[in-house]
Amino acid sequence: MTDSLIEQLVSWRRELHQHPELSNHEFATTERITAWLKEADIRVLPLRLKTGVVVEIGQGEPLIALRADIDALPIEEATHRPFASKNAGVMHACGHDIHTSVMLGVAYRLKAQEKQLKGRVRILFQPAEETFNGAQQLIDAGALEGVQAIFGMHNAPDLPLGTLKTRGGAFYANVDRFSITINGKGAHAARPHEGIDSVVIGSQIVTTLQTLASRIYSAQESVVVSVTRFTAGNTWNVLPQTVELEGTVRTHNDTIREAIPQRIRSLVEGIAGGFGARATLDWQPGPPALINTPQWADFALSIAKESGYNVEVATPQMGGEDFAFYLHHVPGAFVSIGSASAFGLHHPEFDPNEAVIEPAVNYFTALAQRALHTVAE
Repeated sequence: MTDSLIEQLVSWRRELHQHPELSNHEFATTERITAWLKEADIRVLPLRLKTGVVVEIGQGEPLIALRADIDALPIEEATHRPFASKNAGVMHACGHDIHTSVMLGVAYRLKAQEKQLKGRVRILFQPAEETFNGAQQLIDAGALEGVQAIFGMHNAPDLPLGTLKTRGGAFYANVDRFSITINGKGAHAARPHEGIDSVVIGSQIVTTLQTLASRIYSAQESVVVSVTRFTAGNTWNVLPQTVELEGTVRTHNDTIREAIPQRIRSLVEGIAGGFGARATLDWQPGPPALINTPQWADFALSIAKESGYNVEVATPQMGGEDFAFYLHHVPGAFVSIGSASAFGLHHPEFDPNEAVIEPAVNYFTALAQRALHTVAE
């Protein structure tokens, strides 16, 4: 890769970082990416998309795909970098600007070698990963039509530069969201016996939900239940009538995923009913578990080793990733690449090392070329 292209990719990354946009509002981001791709005469597919862009390089068959995500998070940046976000309350705190820069570099590299490609490479610059609905938007628009394998990445701040991890089978977890509303009976805090204390009921529910992982399901299963919001009352001397809880459930096991909403509903209604209150559960399913195709995961690791990465087999993670939707339609693999940030994903001081870009471009360029040959065999 030429020094000029590396410098250009870093410059583009910083421009994206300065102008982050939230999920499904990546209008200027889409315009920038599209303009940069058209500068290299890279073919933009005429898909009906509100935001995001899909391009294709090469001719004929086979066809493989690569994916980058382009949206940011509602976080106020605190890195104090010269290229820190100029959009108040919005930040690329997950590194999607890094992912986009990598795939821009891959697009440029493949375009320069287009005549030698043994088929086509489609690159998806996907919106709305953070809200878990961008992948489905691209699928509905036809971005996977004809694709025989798909690959993607996420930077990993906890890994050193030069390290790449993945695994065959379940990698990222199912991501489901729930909210619970408890209706008791308000009362003066000095006379709790005259009311039905929804705060006590909510507290009992929070504690009991933890038994799902510790007592109801095997310790060998990956089950996480986290209550992340407990909202109650507006003053110090009144027992509130209503309490709201919100949280998430993560697992890699589809059988548990299907059964757990009713388990939670039974616990919630039973505890509330025992106190004479009412409680309702609102269950909001998110992306499914990300399940890498074993042979493509092995392929991704072998190319990484050849590309100079320190390669490790990953353990299953409890985070979510809407790349999972693609893998429910076509085979492929998703990898984690070390970005060596002192602060983790979704942190106001998240600051990935830009040195992650160049080797990742080299890796995905080689992976795309070799995947075309593998599919064609």
